[in-house]
Amino acid sequence: MKLIYVFDAYCGWSYGFARTMADVAHRHPDLPVEVVSGGLFLGGRRVPIRQFGYVQGANAEITRRTGAPFGESYERLIADGEFVMDSEAAACGMAALREVAPDRAVRLAALLQEAFYLDGLSLSEVSTYRVVAQRGGLDGAAVEAALDRVSAADDFRRARELGVTGYPTLLADLPGEGVVTLVAGNASADEVERRIGALVS
Repeated sequence: MKLIYVFDAYCGWSYGFARTMADVAHRHPDLPVEVVSGGLFLGGRRVPIRQFGYVQGANAEITRRTGAPFGESYERLIADGEFVMDSEAAACGMAALREVAPDRAVRLAALLQEAFYLDGLSLSEVSTYRVVAQRGGLDGAAVEAALDRVSAADDFRRARELGVTGYPTLLADLPGEGVVTLVAGNASADEVERRIGALVS
């Protein structure tokens, strides 16, 4: 069995789920995890953040339900409403990080989201990936070089093939049985543990 974690780096609920995902990966070091970027903010949804009037309210609910904090730098970034979230750029960045250290993809996804939601760094800027690389113990030059090679297309196609339309989604790929959904939305590590246990019992 392997786990498939489909998230969007600009999705607040994915950010809130990062702790659960880290706990699950820690509890099951033997289970490979495929990390796939979804496309929440593409096309007509790549607009100034003020057009998503629900963001502040949603963030408060995310903190209430998951404990995930939002940093002052992030709050300042979005305060004037001009910032544009671009999921394609974020997915390319995640693909570059994953290419350099595929075995650390879960941790790198969390660091990428912390760069935005805590530090207010744009996931469209190359400099952000140098910061994330440093925090993840990676060679920043290698990550930057990977950014020139990767695209988001494979991730978006993979998410579509899996039938995922909301983030975060955690799936289990069972040999000979196919893919089943463990989580669609928020869940605790204990809840995920019970669902994994039910599959392997």
